[in-house]
Amino acid sequence: RHEQQHPVSLRGKTCSARQSGKMRFSAQRSASISQADKGSDLAGSPGNRAFSATPTPLRSRSSHGRSRTRAPSVGLPGCVQPAGGDVAGAFDEQTCRTCFGIIDADGNGSVSKLELVDAVYRDRKIWDFIFQGLQDDDNAPSPMSDEQSFDAVDAIFGAMAGGRPRVALAEFAAYFRQRAASKGTRGIPDLQAVFRRLDADGNGSVSKLELLAAVQKDRLVASFMFPGLDGSRVMGDERSFDIVSTSFDAIAGGKRRIEYVDFDRHFRKSESPVWSRVAPQDAAADRRRRTGKRVLVIGLGFGREHNLQQSMVLGQSGFEVYWCEDLPEPSQFAFPSVVHMERLRAAIAQVQPEVLVAASMGGAYMVGAWAFGLWKGPSLMINAHPSLTQLPVNVPMVLAHGANDEVFPHRPELENLITTGGSRCFLYYSGNSGQIAPGAFTRIGDQHQMQSLTVHDCLPSLVDGLLSTEGPEAHMIRSWRHRRSQERLEAENWLGYTTERLRCCWVSPGRKGADRQKLFEVHRGSEEFSKIAAIFKAASPEPSDYELPPQAAWDRTGILKIERVENGQQEAGSARPYGEALRKALHAQGLTFEPGVHTCWAFHGTGPDPNTVESIISDPVAGFQPLTCGSHNKSLWGPGAYFARDAQYVAEGNFCTAVSATGGRRMLLCLLTLGIPCVGDATHTGVLPYRQKPHRYNSSVDSLSSPEIYAVQHPGAAYP
Repeated sequence: RHEQQHPVSLRGKTCSARQSGKMRFSAQRSASISQADKGSDLAGSPGNRAFSATPTPLRSRSSHGRSRTRAPSVGLPGCVQPAGGDVAGAFDEQTCRTCFGIIDADGNGSVSKLELVDAVYRDRKIWDFIFQGLQDDDNAPSPMSDEQSFDAVDAIFGAMAGGRPRVALAEFAAYFRQRAASKGTRGIPDLQAVFRRLDADGNGSVSKLELLAAVQKDRLVASFMFPGLDGSRVMGDERSFDIVSTSFDAIAGGKRRIEYVDFDRHFRKSESPVWSRVAPQDAAADRRRRTGKRVLVIGLGFGREHNLQQSMVLGQSGFEVYWCEDLPEPSQFAFPSVVHMERLRAAIAQVQPEVLVAASMGGAYMVGAWAFGLWKGPSLMINAHPSLTQLPVNVPMVLAHGANDEVFPHRPELENLITTGGSRCFLYYSGNSGQIAPGAFTRIGDQHQMQSLTVHDCLPSLVDGLLSTEGPEAHMIRSWRHRRSQERLEAENWLGYTTERLRCCWVSPGRKGADRQKLFEVHRGSEEFSKIAAIFKAASPEPSDYELPPQAAWDRTGILKIERVENGQQEAGSARPYGEALRKALHAQGLTFEPGVHTCWAFHGTGPDPNTVESIISDPVAGFQPLTCGSHNKSLWGPGAYFARDAQYVAEGNFCTAVSATGGRRMLLCLLTLGIPCVGDATHTGVLPYRQKPHRYNSSVDSLSSPEIYAVQHPGAAYP
């Protein structure tokens, strides 16, 4: 095949495939592109690259499209040696690849837990890389010499594998890249160092008393586990004591003592402490994280010619973006020819991308790359191409599609298609609401151009998700916290994201909420009042997708009174059991239930009937009845009880109960257990679509990039 000359065009540069030998390419920023490209609107975009290349013949490839060579067991360049428990390690891509090659004993492109354990045992260099910065120099144990060290290796493999038996290079690198980034950008101390501070007697486990004592005496422990909590007051302040005690129970899982593996699993897998860490969106940090990540875009059908805004968003996001251009359009939906696939093969071989992106007609080339075995790595397809009838196995995948796509198929076919892939496949769907009047929608989904990808950092976030260890869907759900202000996140964090935590504020006898009285006024001067008021008044960092009055008008809205609902039977008999059942369902899908991500705070309008509030707060079983609810009796996003992210939406939409002739109104602030939501649909009836059979989605939202409306279908999914 390589005796023929197949011109390869990559961002306007052509070369011949006839040359052989070692591949070379030179990368240049777009500001240095050729004269022919200087007229492009994208010239100078920091995320786009232009290069010329000399491809090599096809070679044996790993599952992510890169040539694999076994690395000799020699010194590891750039390997950071342990430098103390609180010092962050640096991430070196080449070192990571070298270590992976050493651990991959059988050379099949993935590593098992046994291979990792064996490599750590026999090679101190591997030990240093795996645990870089995770122990003090003076106290570093010998590889695999004690049970705590073995548990640490076991926990690290579990965090990388996410329930799978083997770890590929992409997951391996992503784990250590993320660990280095989290240390470097947030200053989080290492888990082993924190655990040693907790373990006062050094017996390898921590009791509740040891945890309380450490939080009281050790500011590092207190700031890591409970940021914002004054640890010195834990033995004198009842609420602080209850928070620490509840946290111990959550980590221990019913046991009397916490072992390191429990500690690591809880913090590492959920990537969040019990007291959820507030992490607002930081565009500069996002760009730094994306530096060096290579994205190859199949130019046919993508934005540079058809949707310039998509190209600009991706090019300016911080990724290194390369383009494979001058690919002919397949006639109708025919499969690309071998000659045309050779051009794509050469581009993949030269760029060695971490993500492959295609849109519209370019999707046919992505399907071809899978079929020819040219690519098995993370893939993003915008507009599901009709030639795609089944997803490749074990390939991280995002399908992005709009409800009003004028060219390709719609939702039912896509929901069936996404289930043919693995657990790391995600359908990003931009849908229409139901009609409030003939032809009138509250929200309109995307057309073929998929405008929603260009706002809320959506398109770059989908690429981030493909590269993350948790997968694109979980990553996208986590990003929803960025749609809330820093002040609101801090206030929600103070209240907590579990019903068990809510009881810390209760004042009913024994905090049981068993009396006839269910409402207790929150004193205006209390910290609890100020936190709830902050949530009520908070504005999103980004404009709402709904037509609301200016924020200045909402800021003038006053709060007459705040009352706390203390219904012990409803919390213990409905909300808590549902949360436990959902936790187990997510675990069965390889996910870790995380308060603050799979739960959230939202507002509910109780309608014109004043008896509705009384019914919700006093019902001993379930206050909300989702099957009889809706939005003004219209199912805009399918069945369920509806909630809004922002209080202003509830008030301005006239969803509140009037409580006085002077204009006073009433609404509920509720803790929702969302689990994994899908985009709602007015045609949904009964149950929601499957996520992974036999598991269905747990709730509905109006948008997968920036949800403002939530609908829950189970009575226990909302507690007022």
